Amino acid sequence: MRIEKPIKGRFKIALAMLTVATALTLPQFAQAQTIKIGMTAADIPRTLGQPDQGFEGNRFTGNTMYEGLTLWDLSSATKPSVVIPGLATEWAVNDSDKTKWTFKLRPGVKFHDGSDFNADAVVWNVEKVLKQDAPHFDASQVGVTASRMPTLVSARKIDDMTVELTTKEPDSFLPINLTNLFMASPAKWQSFYDKAQGADAKAKAAAAWDAFSKDASGTGPWKMAKFTPRERLELVKNTAYWNKDRVPKVDGMVLLPMPEANARTAALLSGQIDWAEAPAPDAVKEITARGFKIEKNEQPHVWPWQFSRIEGSPWNDLRVRKAANLCIDREGLRDGLLAGLMVPATGTFEPGHPWHGNPTFKIKYDLKEAQKLMAEAGYGPNKKLKVKTQTSASGSGQMQPLPMNEYMQQALAECYFDVQLDVIEWNTLFTNWRRGAKDPTANNSNATNVTFAAMDPFFALVRFLQSGMAPPVSNNWGFINNPKFDELVKKARTTFDAAERDKALAELHAASVDDAAFLYVAHDVGPRALSPKIKNFVQPKSWFVDFSTMTMTP
Repeated sequence: MRIEKPIKGRFKIALAMLTVATALTLPQFAQAQTIKIGMTAADIPRTLGQPDQGFEGNRFTGNTMYEGLTLWDLSSATKPSVVIPGLATEWAVNDSDKTKWTFKLRPGVKFHDGSDFNADAVVWNVEKVLKQDAPHFDASQVGVTASRMPTLVSARKIDDMTVELTTKEPDSFLPINLTNLFMASPAKWQSFYDKAQGADAKAKAAAAWDAFSKDASGTGPWKMAKFTPRERLELVKNTAYWNKDRVPKVDGMVLLPMPEANARTAALLSGQIDWAEAPAPDAVKEITARGFKIEKNEQPHVWPWQFSRIEGSPWNDLRVRKAANLCIDREGLRDGLLAGLMVPATGTFEPGHPWHGNPTFKIKYDLKEAQKLMAEAGYGPNKKLKVKTQTSASGSGQMQPLPMNEYMQQALAECYFDVQLDVIEWNTLFTNWRRGAKDPTANNSNATNVTFAAMDPFFALVRFLQSGMAPPVSNNWGFINNPKFDELVKKARTTFDAAERDKALAELHAASVDDAAFLYVAHDVGPRALSPKIKNFVQPKSWFVDFSTMTMTP
């Protein structure tokens, strides 16, 4: 049976209405060199140093105003993004104690408020999320940070430009993880703390962080100019940025939350914004016909269903997990629904990637084999397997979650699945991800649909497959507990030779595919529609982008 595609024309119906509504609600900007961006997030990602809203937060309020000791190289559209020096110029693990790393810091870097970046600032920023008795410790920043660098335990100043970082166990992934720890200005925070009112030190600290979020100070190429919570964030270029090649070429950016794809597309075509993240797929032809550009590139990213493996979950049967993976016509999803804006997934990594390995289970569309496996598991036309998946209506990297999940719902029905969807707000879904399948917030769902980046081994594999990463530690939402996975994770983490580490990661990935650990569906291509006025933008093979290179014609 041919899968019925979700209703087309939603964009056309919405365009006239939303163009008028958008024109009435969005401010007009006179500055010719300001680029207005419609984000998929429903709110401005947090601005106080550690963003929320998933990696869309890192993209827009993390990597813009802030930086880590290490950065992603986003300069190429053809080469994979790799980790490069950022606020640290070099680093090395201790030969005799692999839990200790030395980082040499970049001299001459200033925070936006003019204070110095140095070793004290690094220690302060580590302690803001790891040292609970630190005056500036902020529990609200822990959840979006600690899970991304789970082995880091402390930082120690050696001299003004050298720090020692300690992990709880040998961890070759640490330099990659540190791209997620953004350096905020201790001096700026302290100025707010000194003025804060509160019954105790904790209340004063919270007040200081709230004030900091409205007048932020990092070291990045963009500075906060004006922030209206839930409405917009205006950034201006940091003319004093330490890397002169990355001083922004335009004067400013305005970030606008627009969670609905049709609203973003309508705003773009009506001239209210210059840049629309994830435009409506059924409007792509009209977008390009009007002279706008669709930028896209295969990203290290996976659009999956992550299965619950707790007692009683229907996904505990390997035959059921394999059947679901064989029941999805990914090419049909790509061509019939997403206007070509995806790459079909056969795992977390595709053949040719050093971490792909040699899985024996081949993920493809094979309806007969899927139905056979379901029959072996005891299901059929008269006995459907009820499953429930929690998803969002929009969000960072979620692509087009509602239409895509409707497609999944229809496709899996042909393999005797009765799929229910629990649709919630993106940031709530992201928060629930850390709480796990056993938490009441899962609402009895036995799968969750949260997309994830696959740029580094921890993000791509470890946080989902290692048993020790179960909630509340990290994102093993379904409580996978597979001794083989744990063994291969340990092998990779304790291997500091890059080639040998890649072999261990390839083994881990192959084992996860053979176990059908996820329902692998798609890799995003990061589609964004840009005004023809925007020039010199590079769409890298990454979740992130470098806004510094783009120019804008009058």
